[in-house]
Amino acid sequence: MSESATENGGAAFVDAGDGTRAVRAGLPEPVKHEPTLPGPVFAAHFHLPGDPTGPYTYGRDENPTWTLLERAIGELEAPGQDGTETLVFASGMAAISSVLFSQLRAGDAVVLPSDGYQVLPLVRAQLEAYGIEVRTAPTGGDAQLDVLDGAKLLWIETPSNPGLDVCDVRRLAEAAHARGALVAVDNTLATPLGQRPLELGADFSVASGTKQLTGHGDILLGYVTGRDAGTMAAVRRWRKIVGAIPGPMEAWLAHRSIATLHLRVDRQNATALRVAEALRERPEVTGLRHPGLSDDPSHKIASQQMRRYGCVVSFTLPSRERADRFLDALRLVDDATSFGGVRSTAERRGRWGGDAVPEGFIRLSVGAEDPEDLIADLLRALDESAD
Repeated sequence: MSESATENGGAAFVDAGDGTRAVRAGLPEPVKHEPTLPGPVFAAHFHLPGDPTGPYTYGRDENPTWTLLERAIGELEAPGQDGTETLVFASGMAAISSVLFSQLRAGDAVVLPSDGYQVLPLVRAQLEAYGIEVRTAPTGGDAQLDVLDGAKLLWIETPSNPGLDVCDVRRLAEAAHARGALVAVDNTLATPLGQRPLELGADFSVASGTKQLTGHGDILLGYVTGRDAGTMAAVRRWRKIVGAIPGPMEAWLAHRSIATLHLRVDRQNATALRVAEALRERPEVTGLRHPGLSDDPSHKIASQQMRRYGCVVSFTLPSRERADRFLDALRLVDDATSFGGVRSTAERRGRWGGDAVPEGFIRLSVGAEDPEDLIADLLRALDESAD
């Protein structure tokens, strides 16, 4: 959290449950006749007589609405950890880019997951254009360990999107630090209620707030939480240079949404596991993945480092045509990209062309519908889409 955001920084709620912390996250001290969560501050500039001293000078650099949101996210990502800082961005990719491009220079090497978010190949091309060596390895089996030597930064995505592989963050972080590398973890799918990368040894926890953090599919947002003042100063400088800032309204809506994060996460995670268990019984479903399944290849390590397993289930149907018919037959699930929203979504992931997945691969994001209704809809759509 920024220095201006650490006052009252949720200290009274560090030992409280996730629901209590989410509901109270980032709120200012109560003031008589003032709202619990102040409204968004729309300002390009602030009154600034004399020397330009803090905390608010210009709207590209800081905003009171960001401050409260950054405090809230920091209290969830790193409760009780002094010296951490959170910065919010216009999108998840803006947050990802801020870490990669602020920490790496020509001649450096970075390790990325080969099975990560489908925009990462574009990031790789840009890094290489700047003279940065990019190495890749899969998430599963901690394969990134094999290409760490000499790297400046290790980028982890766990669970991976869309394959849902999980790696041992603590093991990778210890190995990377022993080699002098920084460690960043994409925490989008897990959310801070499912996993706290900084507690597992990472230097940065990065996420798209577009997904489950805000949960309504109507906001683009990203954030970076980091443990070191020097590296976070570079991230802040990058945000200033590129101007990748969220609007005050988006920041306010995001903060409002965090109050229900625990309710949404608990409902969606529990339903996702029930959905996965129901799909496991269908013979046409192959490659079923969800870290919460006891027989999932990632379950053992996920159970050691995750507190919740996520709302995404992935699986493969026999063909592209079968997958398209299945998606068309769904009534309670929108055919849309992204994940984490209160309304269930699904898509045939291969349509984007950026993921190494079979043509019939489905990424299903489980929403907040009644689980019985959602499961019935999925099973009915499987029946109707059969050849």
